[in-house]
Amino acid sequence: MTRGTAGEAVDRPRGPESLVSMVRALPSSRWPRRTPGRPQCFGQLLRHRPVLWTQNEVLTPENLQRNWLREFYQVVHAHRPHFLALHCQEFGGKNYEASMSHVDKFVKELLSSDAMKEYSRARVYLDENYKSQEQFTALGSFYFLHESLKNIYQFDFKAKKFKKVTGKEIYSDTLESTPMLEKEKFPQDYFPECKWSRKGFLRTRWCLADCAFDLVNIHLFHDASNLVAWETSPSVYSGIRHKALGYVLDRIVDHRFEKASYFVFGDFNFRLDSKSVVETLCTKATMQTVRAADTNEVVKLIFRESDNDRKVMLQLEKKLFDYFNQEVFRDDNGTALLEFDKELSVFKDRLHELDISFPPSYPYSEDCSQGRQYMNTRCPAWCDRVLMSPSAKELVLRSESEEKVVTYDHIGPNVCMGDHKPVFLAFRIAPGAGKPHARVPKCCVVQ
Repeated sequence: MTRGTAGEAVDRPRGPESLVSMVRALPSSRWPRRTPGRPQCFGQLLRHRPVLWTQNEVLTPENLQRNWLREFYQVVHAHRPHFLALHCQEFGGKNYEASMSHVDKFVKELLSSDAMKEYSRARVYLDENYKSQEQFTALGSFYFLHESLKNIYQFDFKAKKFKKVTGKEIYSDTLESTPMLEKEKFPQDYFPECKWSRKGFLRTRWCLADCAFDLVNIHLFHDASNLVAWETSPSVYSGIRHKALGYVLDRIVDHRFEKASYFVFGDFNFRLDSKSVVETLCTKATMQTVRAADTNEVVKLIFRESDNDRKVMLQLEKKLFDYFNQEVFRDDNGTALLEFDKELSVFKDRLHELDISFPPSYPYSEDCSQGRQYMNTRCPAWCDRVLMSPSAKELVLRSESEEKVVTYDHIGPNVCMGDHKPVFLAFRIAPGAGKPHARVPKCCVVQ
């Protein structure tokens, strides 16, 4: 395992394999038996199964980390991906400096575990430069390549060439000087309320055969105050996220490099339209306003039923969203609330997403005995997403029309995984998908 070297530069590679991001495998029973020493085959076709996974704040307390690794290894065992991409945000937790030893332990565990022993190549990019507030994003991107996966290349953004991926390499500290990625922290004036915001993005580019694609790890701005979010529709925070996401999309399709399909997955911090949600949940309620005695500032809103002994339905504070019935967010996976999930609509011509059929991914309790329980800090929302460009959507829908193998879901529904549940997208892709008339089916897995 090395830190910091890459393979020889080559022209854009050609070959039999093809892969795209954010894909998860079919259940193992659907795959043929593996022949030792040979790549997995299906009929006459080579199949590759990548997995892409997004998770906010992996390195929380040790008991949560054990839960997380157990669920992670179960996915690897069940789906046996050939390409596995893991995007982490707030990697190391909220206090990165105090978590450095846990970060090193976590990375070592992933790279040396029995569950990952068939992954002979890996690239790990960790933004550990927490002393540089101007550049630190706390993003971590992990890419694992199965020993049977042939001819996969990664793009060198400085040399503007693809390089064949060999060995295991870890990059950290000053990622700004690493040519195999692009990393940026959003300008401070994007979110002046948060002096030390660590939000930003990290981009890598990969190629299998004729199919090149970008994988973008992203972390957008949160709602700093439930009260402010409730004031307008859409909220001021929605506008901030809109600006930041637009900046990322402009960067990954600008004139500097040849355009490619892209998958953007991470913590978008998308929230339900708070004003509309509250009006719907508390239609027959009366509102009581509580103000601070010294400033007259609104510090709390209390919504009570008009009858029924004026039962409290909802209490709203800066960091409190206490609704009396959490089941509304879990019933039918929260489908009734999807009409208030509006932030992606601004980018309907640039970003696409499959239908959501899992409950809001945030904010879950970090109590290990409460894996399904939401905290009462924020209105539950689908913060963690897997989004794709129009050309990437065509690849996904092509595989779905052929074999109905696309899956978009969350992981660990009944297990404490931290305050965010991981989210993944799975599909298969044809090996000639980068060509207009590709016909040969191929497998891809991304989360």
